[in-house]
Amino acid sequence: MEQKNDQAHGPSKSTVALAFASIGVVFGDIGTSPLYAMREALHPVVQAGGDLRTAVLGVASLLIWALILIVTLKYVVFLMRADNKGEGGILSLVVLVETLLRKKGGFVLALGIIGAAFFFGDAMITPAMSVLSAVEGLKVINEGFEPYVVPLTLGILITLFLFQYKGTAGVAKLFAPITALWFFVLGVLGVYHIFDDLQIFYAFNPAYGASMLIERPALALLVFGGVFLAVTGGEALYADMGHFGSKAIRMAWLAVVFPGLILNYLGQGAFIISHPHAVENPFFLMAPGWGLIPLVALATCVTVIASQAVITGAFSIAQQAMSLGLFPRMSITHTSETEQGQIYVAQINWMLLAGVIILVLVFKSSTNLASAYGIAVNTSMIVDSILATIFFWKARTLPRWFVIPAILLIFMIEAIFLAANGLKLANGGYMPVLLGATIIMLMVTWMRGRQALAEKLRKESVELVPLLESLERRQPTRVAGAAVFLQTDPVYAPSALMHNLKHNRVLHDRLVFITAETTSEPRIDGEERVSVKQLPLGAWLVEARFGYMEQPDVPKALRACASFGLEIDPRQASYFLGRRVIRMSARSALPYWQQRIFIMMANQSARAIEFFRIPPDRVVELGMQMSI
Repeated sequence: MEQKNDQAHGPSKSTVALAFASIGVVFGDIGTSPLYAMREALHPVVQAGGDLRTAVLGVASLLIWALILIVTLKYVVFLMRADNKGEGGILSLVVLVETLLRKKGGFVLALGIIGAAFFFGDAMITPAMSVLSAVEGLKVINEGFEPYVVPLTLGILITLFLFQYKGTAGVAKLFAPITALWFFVLGVLGVYHIFDDLQIFYAFNPAYGASMLIERPALALLVFGGVFLAVTGGEALYADMGHFGSKAIRMAWLAVVFPGLILNYLGQGAFIISHPHAVENPFFLMAPGWGLIPLVALATCVTVIASQAVITGAFSIAQQAMSLGLFPRMSITHTSETEQGQIYVAQINWMLLAGVIILVLVFKSSTNLASAYGIAVNTSMIVDSILATIFFWKARTLPRWFVIPAILLIFMIEAIFLAANGLKLANGGYMPVLLGATIIMLMVTWMRGRQALAEKLRKESVELVPLLESLERRQPTRVAGAAVFLQTDPVYAPSALMHNLKHNRVLHDRLVFITAETTSEPRIDGEERVSVKQLPLGAWLVEARFGYMEQPDVPKALRACASFGLEIDPRQASYFLGRRVIRMSARSALPYWQQRIFIMMANQSARAIEFFRIPPDRVVELGMQMSI
């Protein structure tokens, strides 16, 4: 009764606590946008020599309405209703739409691949852009610091990536207070300077932003490229829903983050109107002299936190992509005993670090890097809008007459932003496109290679049940103990069994054949984890199910079999695994170059021992060569 009364009078204490915690994880990326969004949006106007007051009102209007329509309406109001048992993000949305359409693969999976690929591009650009823009505040303190901006930025970013393997559990409790202080400072700076010119409140009229597009469309497109920087990070609200819940994220956005951002953009606008020279770097110039050094320090801390959130998100997307068969297996380290989402993927970490270092060394400043920023996020957002349109049309969780026109309007706005970001292609925008295209090519190659390999194995394999029936009639030598065979298809005998019979001519007393299946649900409850079936020769067939947010754990699945009559100690069993060496083939369905890439990816794939958490001292690996 107490809980019901508490909810009747307002949000529960746990929701408030989650909302506060989410400020440090979910909103870091979008929270650092005031460092550069207004400056970059006004940069084309200054170069073209347009009227600064009109431009400031137009840009401020565009910034405000971009936050209202794209972040608040699309993500906070709409997409947070499209959850897969509480989980959000682009791959969760793909699974939801596939379930509604009752069809896997096709254009829906293609959209998911595009969105996920460009997310990785964003995960490289965001740390470089955010930390560079914060460290550049040193130049406002003293121009002599300029030569040290790039080395200091690289030092901060390299340190951040080097310590990823330790996880963030120890310092995460500091994220929320620091980021909450940041949004408080954003609001205070904004309120203080709003009084420089109260006409800035005209920016709430969307006509000021629309008139810029109508009167000077070519210039407006350049401005739109800068305005879009204000909504980068919006997708994190949806992607992190599983960690904090929709109520907590909505509360944090509406009560803290959104007001802080709006007040700061209004303050920057009023400050620029009254101090036109401040257009060069309005955010740091807004600060009083005594507060500039603390502000630069706080901004650097927040950009590191924002970078951490994006890196963690990349690890999570990589885990989901592996589960859905879009990436090869990679070693996943759980860095927290209490938080399931706290993981570390070494290959992804080093890939991101290499990309970040290259971006900082090539572009050297946040203004130059702004040319590359935006396209990756913009592409992911458009994919979200297309999938959301299909979801709300089919699911009918909201009235169609309201949600479909609203999403289509937002899609049109995002398309204008994409056209604006497209103008940056020649000046650095090619970088995220190149990164995204490379990752798409790798994902498609991996999928095609796996399909070709599975088809060949199916043709060359023997069905399991008939094989066991024949062995039951003429039994080979049996030895004491339990043998566990991993298989990809429960119908066919695993290659490790065939090789064991061929070379060793013995079988263990207890035979267990287990398949690990990834489901369309994020996590699986204990009761639904396994299904167990008895086979001829006293063998057992176990089908283990894992959610796409989980890491497969074979020993855990075997322990769950006890209630079905199969009692086995995973620490005492022998695990037989087939290790394939893949060769090139002139008759393959894949072209020569794609075979080379697939073989390279397969060779870099994590061993089944690590991926399925099998005790390494209990494994017998039997190798075989095959071509695709």
